[in-house]
Amino acid sequence: MGFSGAVAAQEEGLSDSAKKGKELAFGRSKGNCLACHQIQGGNLAGNIGPALIAMKARYPDREELKKVIYDPRDKFGDQTIMPPFGAHKLLSDEEIEAITDYILTL
Repeated sequence: MGFSGAVAAQEEGLSDSAKKGKELAFGRSKGNCLACHQIQGGNLAGNIGPALIAMKARYPDREELKKVIYDPRDKFGDQTIMPPFGAHKLLSDEEIEAITDYILTL
């Protein structure tokens, strides 16, 4: 199985919520995690933020990751370049849940 086959197999195992989260993470109109982070299977990834790998190990507490997506200033301070997606209503709570579900599969 080649790399594209491995990516397709990975997507088959995703929950519906994680699939929606992947759409948001890769989409340019909302979420757009790929603009700043490297994500397996993504094209034209950014390098401003850390690569999204080993995320369950980095965030064993799901709620902590969700809070970072909602408002990263709470963890990283006011100077963080990551937008406060929830606090500024860029993403709905449901969309943040979906992105959290997806990121934890990485």
